[in-house]
Amino acid sequence: MFISRRNRGAVARQLPSHPLPAPGSIKIAVYFADTKVNLYQLRQWYAPLAELASTWPVAIIARAPSTALALWAESPVPAHYLRNVADLERFVQTQDIRIVFYVNQSAKNFQMFRYGRMWHVFINHGESDKMYMTTNQFKAYDYSFVAGDAAIDRLRHKLWDFDLARRAIPIGRPQADHFAGELPYAPDDRTVVLYAPTWEGDRAAAAYGSIATHGVALATSLLASPEHRLIYRPHPRSGVVDPEYKAANEAIIAAIAKANAADPTAQHVFDTSNELGWQLVAPDVAITDISAMVYDRLATGKPLLITRPASPDAEVDESGYLGACEWLLASEVSDIVAIATRVQFDEGAQARLQFWVERHFGDTTPGEATKRFRAAIAKLMKVWEKHDKLHIGDARGSEGDPFDDDDDDATTE
Repeated sequence: MFISRRNRGAVARQLPSHPLPAPGSIKIAVYFADTKVNLYQLRQWYAPLAELASTWPVAIIARAPSTALALWAESPVPAHYLRNVADLERFVQTQDIRIVFYVNQSAKNFQMFRYGRMWHVFINHGESDKMYMTTNQFKAYDYSFVAGDAAIDRLRHKLWDFDLARRAIPIGRPQADHFAGELPYAPDDRTVVLYAPTWEGDRAAAAYGSIATHGVALATSLLASPEHRLIYRPHPRSGVVDPEYKAANEAIIAAIAKANAADPTAQHVFDTSNELGWQLVAPDVAITDISAMVYDRLATGKPLLITRPASPDAEVDESGYLGACEWLLASEVSDIVAIATRVQFDEGAQARLQFWVERHFGDTTPGEATKRFRAAIAKLMKVWEKHDKLHIGDARGSEGDPFDDDDDDATTE
């Protein structure tokens, strides 16, 4: 209660510095009703939205004071705090909103769904094989932008009477076109290996964390190799449940500091930064646990190892990529140097990787996902304008389905 009131007071003080946009100026809105704790779901879209705003004015609608404060400090596109439904109503009535994006399935999304004469589009906040990716809530949106064939197959197997061909639009992962950031080391001839484990989990079925079972031996081997550089990026919650896991995490951090002190040219990295970009594209090989990091790395099309959970109780769905991935067993970690070399250069490993990269994300050539993202938006804009001119109430009729339109002029936007 106290924190909420304090945030509201801070919002009230900053509000004059963030006036509402000129009437009729906003064409695309991103609706985010959650608090700051879930802002990671929106942050990964910052760069694509900023690029998009160069063509179509974009604004983020924030419903929580903590979110508004954070967005005002960091968002590359304008953010507007609309706490009440009445505030939202006035904003919608005075703007020219044609598309609304949603990055999650918040219950408050329903308050925005009530507005017609605009496209409601689910863009999600990642790609994975989690149950979240097949929720029946997909049916609430006019369209969903999905990553690729794997996502479409998931929806086909789980949802009844859902017109996938029309309403699920594959665009890849536009965020991957913007993975960047200043490297915290000077590149050289060393092979760079990212180790990005998740936390230990709070139940046996989700015991995917590898720090205690794989991590120490893995780090020891890589730190001892003069030909390798280790980037260690543990989950922020590592060790909050299991003292052994916490101790293993601390041991790896200490080992990195010791290795760098002994040889400053090694430039091993213990990474705790908020932004995620260079960590995914710079390493020659990545090692992750079963987590969203698997698919973030997969989107780059670069070599990837996944730690096999040591616990027999951990649930592993091998019906998709995890049934063909390059597993790293706890018993193998002392040979990590040789294993990393194999997945980096073995033709069979490369072929398997590229098959699953394409299945999940389509063409991952830099810029291609952004082109597909913009093309899908251009199609939606085109059919919106057609129906607006004709004063047709239902812009979702088959006559105006943007993805049945053979005219591709809009894709040049």
